[in-house]
Amino acid sequence: MNRQPLNPITEADIAAFERDGVVCLRGMFDADWIARMTRAVDRTMDADTPLARRREVTKALGGKSGRFVINTFVWFWDDDFRDFNLTSPAPEIAARLMGADSVRLFCDQVFVKEPHTAEKTDWHQDLPFWPMRGEQILSVWVALTPVNAENSALEYIAGSHRWGKFYAAAVPDKDPNFKSDLEPCPDFGAMRGQPGYNFLSWEMEPGDCLVHHPLTVHGAAGNFLPTRRRMAISTRYFGADARWDPRPATIKITGDPQIAPGAYPADDRVFPVAWTA
Repeated sequence: MNRQPLNPITEADIAAFERDGVVCLRGMFDADWIARMTRAVDRTMDADTPLARRREVTKALGGKSGRFVINTFVWFWDDDFRDFNLTSPAPEIAARLMGADSVRLFCDQVFVKEPHTAEKTDWHQDLPFWPMRGEQILSVWVALTPVNAENSALEYIAGSHRWGKFYAAAVPDKDPNFKSDLEPCPDFGAMRGQPGYNFLSWEMEPGDCLVHHPLTVHGAAGNFLPTRRRMAISTRYFGADARWDPRPATIKITGDPQIAPGAYPADDRVFPVAWTA
């Protein structure tokens, strides 16, 4: 399994990330990582552990077919996820795109949409969910299966990370604990074709990854294919300018870090160093 990216991260990639708030990097993870993490996701889908933080979106919304499952902070209880987050190319990719000398792991999430899953991923930003602020925070979203428009490819609006907007968290299963007074994120899919919006999306193969800024607006449709699931791991990392911001209506961090508001989250137990130059 490769520890470094299989392909170079170019200056054009870095410029695209800074300009658009998202970039697609091709073929960065080898077949051994994909096979190992596919088995790991299958194993954790119904794992019986008190640390599992599974959201059964289809079930919560009364869906009639398919299954949309999200699991968060899996690395706390699964060694394969811990190894992936700390020893795969993901942390180096994050550091290179942020221009950081060192990055820490913030959290991981698994996203699985089985065939015939109608539930969509609402348009949203990531940062409103998280008790953190800063520019040096991002997500590395790794495709474990082929991804296209029919099985829930992510869509982004280029440059939306620079809008100065901070929308309310949009939770797929409509969890009322995330209610806030912030402005709701609009349904940008209904604005397709209007001037001023540049929609970006990519067909992907296993081992490709999307890297996006936590304020870049994005969403996805359901998985309408009859036989192909959509499976991905999204690992979030942060650099030196991140600051702890335990606002209301943000996720509870597994491990319960005790960090003063405004401080750098230097808790090695909960946010371990994942890569250093």
